[in-house]
Amino acid sequence: MNRSLKSFLFLSLGVSSVIAAFGLTTLVNAKPELSISQPVQIAGAMAKPLAQQLQGKPVVVDIYASWCPGCKNIAPTLSSLKQKYQGKAHFVVLDVTDRGTTQMAEAKAKQLGLSEFLMANKTQTSMVAIIDPATGKVLKQFRNNPNQGDYVAVLDPAIAQMKK
Repeated sequence: MNRSLKSFLFLSLGVSSVIAAFGLTTLVNAKPELSISQPVQIAGAMAKPLAQQLQGKPVVVDIYASWCPGCKNIAPTLSSLKQKYQGKAHFVVLDVTDRGTTQMAEAKAKQLGLSEFLMANKTQTSMVAIIDPATGKVLKQFRNNPNQGDYVAVLDPAIAQMKK
């Protein structure tokens, strides 16, 4: 192999390595998506009131899986929110870890009036939605967001509105 071809190949390999390293660094350092302003909806599906047992308090729905790093990231925040809003909001965990837990989550969602929501979002682990039970409307949806203040900013006005 002549010298200029070797130089060209080594230079190409070096440039490719730098580009690959930059891409990986960018991917690893990317910030998680903190919130989704437009909830995922089923095409043509209309929001419907949730089950009677959920009425009167905002419903916090967590799409959870034990293997999900984002779910582990937000677990302390959700635990704190459950304590803070005990008796003021309903908390529902829909576990989609595997087939068995997903089937149980589907049955639970059906019982609570959340079937369409789960079908539209079951692949969105670490997603938390705050829902108005009277209308079934998603007030706000978060993805891998450990910032408790963001949830409080939605829950407090929702609770105040439902007391009226």
